[in-house]
Amino acid sequence: MGHGLIRVGTRKSQLALTQTHQVIAILQGLCPGQEFEVKTISTAGDRSTDHAAFFDHQGIFVKEIEEALLRGDIDLGIHSLKDMPCDIKAGLELGAVSARLEARDAFLTRDGVTFKEMKPGARIGTSSVRRRAQVLLARPDLQVVDMRGNVDTRLRKLQSGEVDGIIIACAGLMRLGFEQQITECMPLDVMLPAPCQGVLALEIRCDDTRSKDVVRKFNHPATYACITAERTFLKTLGGGCSLPVGALATVDGETLTLTGQVVDPDGKRKVQDCLKGFLDQAADTGKRLAEQLVEKDGPWIKGVLQSPYPKRMES
Repeated sequence: MGHGLIRVGTRKSQLALTQTHQVIAILQGLCPGQEFEVKTISTAGDRSTDHAAFFDHQGIFVKEIEEALLRGDIDLGIHSLKDMPCDIKAGLELGAVSARLEARDAFLTRDGVTFKEMKPGARIGTSSVRRRAQVLLARPDLQVVDMRGNVDTRLRKLQSGEVDGIIIACAGLMRLGFEQQITECMPLDVMLPAPCQGVLALEIRCDDTRSKDVVRKFNHPATYACITAERTFLKTLGGGCSLPVGALATVDGETLTLTGQVVDPDGKRKVQDCLKGFLDQAADTGKRLAEQLVEKDGPWIKGVLQSPYPKRMES
């Protein structure tokens, strides 16, 4: 399978580069002789220092990589799947997904104090409207502080005492080798992760049969079914990756179980439900669960998802 070079586009962050090299190492094992070249691409999300209304639009971490794919500058884009809009650009497709590493969110403190043990008034740093909503729902006595930056930056802010705790995706910390920094993985009944959290996406051009053949070997079918259910759930709600929506699908044999929720941004209320379906009907399960939530309280959900509340990045 050594026909031609596959150029791989990725963001410049340490996490993005680490993830990309991990994927390439697996692809090289699956396709001996295939050569890869990494090209780093600066996205709008990386360049911006202002997080307000700018982050309202979808695909802030993937748009430039997708444009490079469409131009033919690269042959494969690697993303954190939760950053990808529900609708993929015409001419591109999701060629494969990684096995999910760890879906849950990580809670980190300087002194090993757990989320339940935090003192009233403690400052919790996060850049995610979903995490903010879930923190305030579980612990309205805590303060949530808006915090952006890469993993290193956030860890520094925690160590310097700027905040008392931070919440980051477990998977990112694990991929960087920072597992020992995790105080606890947040229980799913407190913090349901973002749809597709912990999964990497390999995006290709629809007409690129060579890249398609290479990445197909990498694809993890059970995870693909899970993310199909989660993305369909999000799309049916009309939500995006920066909204207070949590979703997680799990697989047991031929059964897929999907849990989904919408949370008020200020943590006043959540609507949550769970649905089982067949593994090969993942999209239908995602659609039906979203419809179930809307049946419970459609006007409230619509209000939350269309709220002018400043939407923040997930990471």
